[in-house]
Amino acid sequence: MIVLGFAAAILVGTALLMIPTSKAGPGSATFLEALFTATSAVCVTGLIVVDTPGYWSGEGHVIILALIQVGGFGIMSFASLLGVLLARRLGLRSRILTAVETKSEGFGDVRNVLLGVLRITLVVEAGTAVLLGARFFLGYGYGPGEAAWLGIFHSVSSFNNAGFALFSDNLIGYVGDPWICLPISAAVIIGGLGFPVLFELRRHFRYPQKWHMNTKLVLSGTVLLLAAGTVFITAVEWSNPATLGTLRPGEKILAGFFQSAMARTAGFNSVDFADVHPVTLLATDLLMFIGGGPAGTAGGLKITTIGVLVFILYTEVTGGNAVNIFGKRLPRSAHRHAISIVLLAVGLVLGATMFLLLITDFGLDRILFEVVSAFATVGLSTGITAGIPPAGQVVLILMMFAGRLGPVTLASALALRSRPLYYEYPKERPLIG
Repeated sequence: MIVLGFAAAILVGTALLMIPTSKAGPGSATFLEALFTATSAVCVTGLIVVDTPGYWSGEGHVIILALIQVGGFGIMSFASLLGVLLARRLGLRSRILTAVETKSEGFGDVRNVLLGVLRITLVVEAGTAVLLGARFFLGYGYGPGEAAWLGIFHSVSSFNNAGFALFSDNLIGYVGDPWICLPISAAVIIGGLGFPVLFELRRHFRYPQKWHMNTKLVLSGTVLLLAAGTVFITAVEWSNPATLGTLRPGEKILAGFFQSAMARTAGFNSVDFADVHPVTLLATDLLMFIGGGPAGTAGGLKITTIGVLVFILYTEVTGGNAVNIFGKRLPRSAHRHAISIVLLAVGLVLGATMFLLLITDFGLDRILFEVVSAFATVGLSTGITAGIPPAGQVVLILMMFAGRLGPVTLASALALRSRPLYYEYPKERPLIG
């Protein structure tokens, strides 16, 4: 149902974007252009095959914004929220589907979860829109209406980790402006934490001892990855004249932090990734692949999945018998789920990368970057998306779709397919390593 819901939203968005009035120039968008853009918006990715501000009209921008909001909120969650607001109640099917999508602890609290998600979304997006709109108006001379629209569009795009921008160079023109970069970064980070973490912080912010393992993993992983990404990107690109080399020291640190935050599945860029060092591309691949927190607007494999693997590795290296995380023992089913999701994701990324290498002339570093960006629903690009043949763009569409829905639906399917066995085979150990 969740997969069909997202597919239906993408098809509706495609049809709306193919209406002639959605395109800025004469004629209408092609089916592939509209499908790619709709998929990127609903899957909150941000990859584009046409220039967003120049190709689409004002009506097209509104459609893209609506698709981002619906996709970021979640198709089942959005439908259930309408049911709550209109009918004041939810059926069992809606409760189950919404609980899967929002990672609710039980079916009974789904209504409160939805309303809580709505409140958080509106507060963060409104606050970000006010800050950005004021900056565009006071600092860059935009009229009140245009500044407000720019603030609203980029606030929704940032909180939902979409990465769509209404500037042809994305946010490169604002690389040294903290009044633009920091509010967008804050909205991206908040959205990427995941709603379960935000709910728990709201209830027990002053009592970390009450936080669940999920919250501790997401918060500690977020801080660690943001800091490591900032230091690494800033250090590598410090003297690169095409990226950070011409900026003042403070602006370099700001740009490094911004790109570290954006690699967590947002997709805005304040430097041109076509000019960064290859090792920066590889490091960004890792950040994108990890992603943000579960049950939020971020993509990737999620911090919790990678965190579980790290603690499994630590336990094996230190000779432990059980995997313990923050004073709690991890069930063995979580080991298998994390390993299964990571191996399947690696297989998808490698398969898509090899296919694109066969049909294009771009190098491995750029192709891998593009595929990981699509699968992790990030939207960062070295500028090759539009130059990829139609068959390759279809692959990227499938990767965006799989990346947005794969971890959620696969984790649920693995949990639901647990079957008890009433017998065991004798043990035998192969040679490992």
